[in-house]
Amino acid sequence: MPEPRDYQTEAIVIKKTKLGEADRILTFYTPHFGKLQAVAKGVCRPKSKMAGHLELLTYSHVSLARGRNLDTVTGSQTIDGFLAIKNDLWLTSCALYVTELINQFGAERMENFPLFQLLLNTLQQLVPAPNKEIVLRYFEMHLFAEAGFRPQLRECVSCRKTLTPGINFFSLNSGGLLCPDCAQNNPYRYPLSVNAQKVLRLLEDCSFSTANRLKLDAELAEEIKTVLGNYLKYLLERDIKSAHWLDSLKEQIAQAAPPALPRSPDSI
Repeated sequence: MPEPRDYQTEAIVIKKTKLGEADRILTFYTPHFGKLQAVAKGVCRPKSKMAGHLELLTYSHVSLARGRNLDTVTGSQTIDGFLAIKNDLWLTSCALYVTELINQFGAERMENFPLFQLLLNTLQQLVPAPNKEIVLRYFEMHLFAEAGFRPQLRECVSCRKTLTPGINFFSLNSGGLLCPDCAQNNPYRYPLSVNAQKVLRLLEDCSFSTANRLKLDAELAEEIKTVLGNYLKYLLERDIKSAHWLDSLKEQIAQAAPPALPRSPDSI
């Protein structure tokens, strides 16, 4: 039986591409259709009734009509516009980093409800979370799991022995931790401190609320950010544009802020 021409879905707009003066190609991530693209005709005209419901980083209920090459958006109603994110440059940049990764890892027309839920939960958590970067690290760890690249963190990916406390090595090409013996002949590995290993294991298994209670010193936070960022680049085989913008913006914010008082690292 052929699929009906018209259908509806919840969707988050993760990318917009210009198509002529008034039209846009929108990339959505949806609960049951995965990633899909559709044309929004006339959405850039001043009198367009759909324009506000189809902005980037908007969660909407969307009506579509199937087409030969691309489907067409026929209607849309906002569920959550995430205005607090859009009104803050740092939060917007964090959200665009998240949507860039969803666009890269999400499969076309393939349902992945947990990945949709991860995207939605991440956008919802960005505003209230005391540490936005912890939200991003949590997102990255669970993105790996939902996309089929969950790293092995509890046993050596080479010899399969349970890892002992101490410095072990994250292997990009093996997708997990190596014990010191197995790491000697692997060029794509990064040493990880004991605390970094603890944090990664916690982020892999905990909820957002638990992750939000984490307090990391700057050195530990940078260690975790670096190894996960390198793993992402290895998997995608390219740099992540929004990650560079985030780093640049973070540096600008740090330069503009008054110097912080030194404090001792919090225990994990």
